[in-house]
Amino acid sequence: MIKENLNEVRKKIDEARARAGRNDDVTLIAVSKTKPVSMLREAYDAGVRDFGENKVQEIVEKYPELPDDIRWHLIGHLQTNKVKYIIDKVCLIHSVDTYKLAEEISRQAVKHDVTAKILIEVNVAEEESKFGVKPEETLSLCEQISTLPNIEIHGLMTVAPYVSDPEENRAVFCALRELLVDIAGKNIDNVFMDCLSMGMSGDYTVAVEEGASYVRVGTSIFGQREYKRVEG
Repeated sequence: MIKENLNEVRKKIDEARARAGRNDDVTLIAVSKTKPVSMLREAYDAGVRDFGENKVQEIVEKYPELPDDIRWHLIGHLQTNKVKYIIDKVCLIHSVDTYKLAEEISRQAVKHDVTAKILIEVNVAEEESKFGVKPEETLSLCEQISTLPNIEIHGLMTVAPYVSDPEENRAVFCALRELLVDIAGKNIDNVFMDCLSMGMSGDYTVAVEEGASYVRVGTSIFGQREYKRVEG
């Protein structure tokens, strides 16, 4: 089932790229939160190398059980006291939205002699229930973080609203792309702005059409989560 689902998702990504006239790559991140290692192995055998987890504990538990050529992405909210556990395990932290968190990531990166690659999480739709910096405060945060050692900002991430019609999120994705272009134009040291992480199972094709570098897809690959999401 997972292989067939992956083929369908990849097909839709390619179709979206074609509609947008894109020749660059889109990286599919298989969001494997709450899923057992056996399902991740199945996805790995079908060619997936990028896996996304929301919780530090799941990365720590799954990391030694799976091949070491996997690229792990921390896509959920990260607490400062948990940074030390994943700093040398993840290839990209998608969810940095405060200077305090970036400071701890930098501190742990220096300690472990690694360069941490991060994305700034932007709450484009300004939903009260979501994490993320306000769009108008993103440039200032990037400028502050850029001076920290052993840390590089590689772009922006957003979690778009849950909608029944993915077209409703097109404006959100477009706004994030425009913000990335604006910040890239400032030519700030250690701020590369080459990645847009946006789009999930319900709207990833629209995100690809609007320039996503990474799409974070879980349900369309692995099926429904192992628990029911409580509506806020």
